Amino acid sequence: MEKIITLHIEKLPEGVYLATSDDINGLVAQGRTLTETLEIARDVAKKLLDAQTERHNPIQFKAVENTFDYPLVIGV
Repeated sequence: MEKIITLHIEKLPEGVYLATSDDINGLVAQGRTLTETLEIARDVAKKLLDAQTERHNPIQFKAVENTFDYPLVIGV
């Protein structure tokens, strides 16, 4: 089952991207590109969710609806 997690993405002065989330405590991901940062954030989120499930304390999220908005970032 898929869930939606909101990420906050920030481009740091050093030129790297930083992703955090209010939905999952402890989620912090940094990458050289936006794509790399999102991939790392997805992996970190899965690991944090697995750890919560093992502790029998799963995090509750909104289910993915049939329709939702998603920002598509493209390089031009």
